[in-house]
Amino acid sequence: MLVLAHISGLRLDGGARATERAERVRDRLWELPGQVDALLVTGDIADHGTEAEYEEAARILELRGGDAPFPVLTCPGNHDCRAPYRKALLGLPAADGPVNTVQVFDGGAVLMCDSSIPGRDDGALDEETYDWIEGTLDELDGAVPALLAFHHPPVAPHRPPPLPERRGRCPRPDSHRLGGADRLAALLGRRPEIAGLVTGHAHMPAATSFAGRPLVVGPGATWAPPLPWEGEQVADRDAPVGLAFHVLDDEGRLTSHFWTVSV
Repeated sequence: MLVLAHISGLRLDGGARATERAERVRDRLWELPGQVDALLVTGDIADHGTEAEYEEAARILELRGGDAPFPVLTCPGNHDCRAPYRKALLGLPAADGPVNTVQVFDGGAVLMCDSSIPGRDDGALDEETYDWIEGTLDELDGAVPALLAFHHPPVAPHRPPPLPERRGRCPRPDSHRLGGADRLAALLGRRPEIAGLVTGHAHMPAATSFAGRPLVVGPGATWAPPLPWEGEQVADRDAPVGLAFHVLDDEGRLTSHFWTVSV
């Protein structure tokens, strides 16, 4: 069995509010008395993609010195920038190619995939990333079930557009989702070892399916949007910080739980 904590959309910007919310959910996770095998952070770690923002993220998530109680797995979102992400967050040489990493556990493998398109709000898995996914799954050879984690959902999460005065400053996840969904569906059709998909981007928790597999959208840390039938389309900046827990059992079944961390 594999137990994963999941957060998304830290959007660290050097301000006290984003820092406090990220530290609040970090403290809750670090203090858990039971088993968690890893923390997934599915993109939009920084707000502007600067080295300083990633240095703060590395401090909050304790990515230096191995102080975190379990592995912290990250992938970029549309607010992230690959070169400073690699340099300041991961401690790797700066480079502009997709950031793809894998972590293998006894109960499963997690492939953290880069769905960002530099300079754009929508997403895609590019040729290099698809080749990497296929090669990584070939190496695993079905020994454990696998989860694909990336930022952009391949289906509409039914989040409304922002108010007119906020357009241009706030992405619209229903239209800025993962492109090339047919190719992803074809991959899933060839790869029964993929147990599910874990994404972010929408700033709200959601659970659905895609190509016959579970698709889980993690909540955002910075704010929460209303759903279309909830009335005025204004982000709730006072909403509790959201997080999720995913359990991948020995039969390859994915079960997700959603939680909040209040003040």
